[in-house]
Amino acid sequence: MAKSLLIVESPTKAKTLTRHLGQRFRVLASVGHIKDLPKNKLGIDIEDGLSPQYVNIPGKEKIIKEIKKAAAGAKAIYLGPDPDREGEAIAWHLAQEVSKPGKNIYRALFNEFTQAAILKALENPVQLDFKKYEAQQARRIVDRLVGYLISPLLWQKVRYGLSAGRVQTVALRLIAEREKEIAVFVPEEHWSIRAKLRAGQPPLFEAKLLKFTGKEPKVKSAEQAQQIVDQLKGLAFVVERAETKEKREKAPPPFITSTLQQEAHNRFRFSAGKTMRLAQKLYEGVELKEEGQVGLITYMRTDSTRVSEEALAQVRQTILQLYGRDYLPKKPIIYKNKKGAQDAHEAIRPAGVDRHPEALKEDLDRDLFRLYELIWRRFVACQMPPATFDALTADIAAGPGLFRASDSQLTFPGFLLAYPRRKEEDQQEKLPPLSSGERLALKELIPKQHFTEPPPRFTEASLIRDLERLGIGRPSTYAAILANVQQRDYTYKDKGRFHATELGLLVTDLLVSAFPQIFDVKFTAAMEQRLDEIEAGKRKSGPSLKRFYRFLQKNVEKAKKNMRNLKTDPVATDVVCEKCGSTMVIKWGKLGQFLACPSFPECDYTTDMVRDEAGIIRPLKHETDEICEKCGQPMVPKTGRYGRFLACSGYPDCKNTRPLDRKKPLSLGINCLRPDCDGEIIEKFSKKGRKFYGCNRFPKCDLAFWNKPVEMKCPNCGAPFMLEKVNKDKDRGLSCPQEDCRHNIELVGQNL
Repeated sequence: MAKSLLIVESPTKAKTLTRHLGQRFRVLASVGHIKDLPKNKLGIDIEDGLSPQYVNIPGKEKIIKEIKKAAAGAKAIYLGPDPDREGEAIAWHLAQEVSKPGKNIYRALFNEFTQAAILKALENPVQLDFKKYEAQQARRIVDRLVGYLISPLLWQKVRYGLSAGRVQTVALRLIAEREKEIAVFVPEEHWSIRAKLRAGQPPLFEAKLLKFTGKEPKVKSAEQAQQIVDQLKGLAFVVERAETKEKREKAPPPFITSTLQQEAHNRFRFSAGKTMRLAQKLYEGVELKEEGQVGLITYMRTDSTRVSEEALAQVRQTILQLYGRDYLPKKPIIYKNKKGAQDAHEAIRPAGVDRHPEALKEDLDRDLFRLYELIWRRFVACQMPPATFDALTADIAAGPGLFRASDSQLTFPGFLLAYPRRKEEDQQEKLPPLSSGERLALKELIPKQHFTEPPPRFTEASLIRDLERLGIGRPSTYAAILANVQQRDYTYKDKGRFHATELGLLVTDLLVSAFPQIFDVKFTAAMEQRLDEIEAGKRKSGPSLKRFYRFLQKNVEKAKKNMRNLKTDPVATDVVCEKCGSTMVIKWGKLGQFLACPSFPECDYTTDMVRDEAGIIRPLKHETDEICEKCGQPMVPKTGRYGRFLACSGYPDCKNTRPLDRKKPLSLGINCLRPDCDGEIIEKFSKKGRKFYGCNRFPKCDLAFWNKPVEMKCPNCGAPFMLEKVNKDKDRGLSCPQEDCRHNIELVGQNL
């Protein structure tokens, strides 16, 4: 008897479904998209209403052939890719390949991979969602138009290989503008004054000067601070008011995509890409010793805090069993979605809250366990009562000065029993018992100098938070946005924070100046809203695409004439040429930017350059403070095909080199590929200055690659990352690092 065919996009998901369905279905995986726009041309028919010209993705011929053959003999076909826009596009393209007269084709939506959820999805299939497919297709067309029409301008006017992107360039703009704010920031000096005091009972504690002569003290210098200290010495310090109030802290809502990415970064320093890769694995299924392949969480791309009634009933029962009746509210807690949430899927939660993290610890690797435990604890906590605190505030009078001390003591843990704070969130000095009128002993007055701080650079967590707040991107795109802004040398991360490179600042200025609306934050957010409206059936894609194309084309033609050409009009600086005294300019070559004399060919002087923290351009000194460890001569900065490095000034007698400005290895936030190694991949440099990537456990682990690892799971074998490759035609692609796989993906339209 013929079986039904179920097609999903992931081999891992296929394995999980096969375990649950047994012999009733044949389950195949498309291994991601099977069709996309062609990579070497626009692939959009401008004359035919901007219709996309999809082609089969190279390398997918064997998979498509197998799917079509299986579909021909199946009694019914179920399409089960992810329940989002990308998944719907995969389902539609699969349907186009297998659709024949008389064939029943259904759409199966899996929010989780439990036995009950799988059977429910197959017993209640739906029709393919054209509106969702139309929205995905419109997004793809808009992104392709921006990338293919604007990027060539950067090639013509700056250098080949640069690129622009509708959303990613706006994210880059946020990073670049923050960089500029930091560069122009001027720190201001100010002083605080604290009193170290002793009450009738320990411990010693500190109180901060709140007012002086009835006003907020604005102390700008050491002299002012010392004058206040001198006036306060020898005075009686008396508790004027000591008040204790109960404070309640409510549980946070269950995770949505953005909050999961932020919290995983804050707690574990996971990148957004790593968080989504781990979450995808937990959703699709992991191998448990006693149960086999099981999905552990619900779908992880969502902006909704909604939870099903069944899940609420389960978690309330779990709270009662684990923590007791005092920790169970009288009724379930319902959280409101933020404005504009699509509410297409539930919040991210355990597929079965009865699977306690500790019971799975031996089955999950360290990072999978940490993420599952985080999701489990957050979900359980969201249905628990508030934590309560006794908040003590004490005002202490000392002549013309008024000091204040406060603390907060936990009286009922509530949800914190399941979801403890991070250590840095829970550090507060404890006060002794204090009462009004109590006289305190002054041990020390402590003036302390401070300087105002510039706005902090973005971390992945804070950038995602701002993107979400501004309405830029969607749950399925945050990780890709963050990955793309780092893959074009527009930014780099240092100590977990984004820095805009000189190239990133330059490209941002050019694009924002030439396309002020297209790369405007509000315009981008409005475009996201229009795409959401297409999915909701409130707007047709055709007219929206035509309007956008006309607007874009008009701006591109204008930019061709007006956009600054740095090849013919280089950036002026204040740096003086050492040879002829001319004011030098910034030029761009294959190896990046450099300072050049504008009097060429009469003067051919050039030198490498740096921009300091204040944004001032400075030439790199020809000699450094670094000494060659082989011959003792000064080391000099050089630029080669693999970037900047230090070389011995005694060349050619001494050919010693070493990497420049790379005393600390740069982590990629990607775990080592080898299962017996707990290391991570870091950026390294060879003795000749060539960049490569290897495990930080070297020499214990000698895993290394010349190509940059990208945080994306191999769709064929499940390897945790892929390697970025560029062929001789400058086309980008990804390749699996596993020797027995080597699966290749051509990146179609993946422009920044």
